Amino acid sequence: MNNSTGILLKTANFAAIKHKDQRRKDPAKTPYINHPIGVANYLSEAGVDDIEVLQAALLHDTVEDTDTTIDEIRDTFGDKVARIVAEVTDDKGLEKAERKRLQIIHARNASKQAKLVKLGDKLYNIKDLERSLPEGWTEERRNQYYLWAAKVVKGC
Repeated sequence: MNNSTGILLKTANFAAIKHKDQRRKDPAKTPYINHPIGVANYLSEAGVDDIEVLQAALLHDTVEDTDTTIDEIRDTFGDKVARIVAEVTDDKGLEKAERKRLQIIHARNASKQAKLVKLGDKLYNIKDLERSLPEGWTEERRNQYYLWAAKVVKGC
């Protein structure tokens, strides 16, 4: 096993442990870990080979959705990975509408690495929405997500 493989496996394992009790909102209740792995996979398939970007893709929702802190990411994976994760992490203390507004604004000024993670995240979510509607979602809400995601992606 080469060093990059070991690093990615350590990162995937960390994310899997952090997301172990979470499920996606689709009718099948897909394990949440499929999402960050899928985001990293899309980036890899697109030719991204920056190990820190792939690590950040695997970790991109850990601070937002689990008890993980940026300091823990920094201590475990280093400054660069922590910086990228911090750039793509929403402040859950804000209202949802404000978080969405800020994602559009922050995308414009984000680092190239953070933009890659954000693009992979939006691609995964859009493909997931094409596959099935999350429980409680309407077609109108799906279309609103598409319009909002397009604004975020345009900033990238």
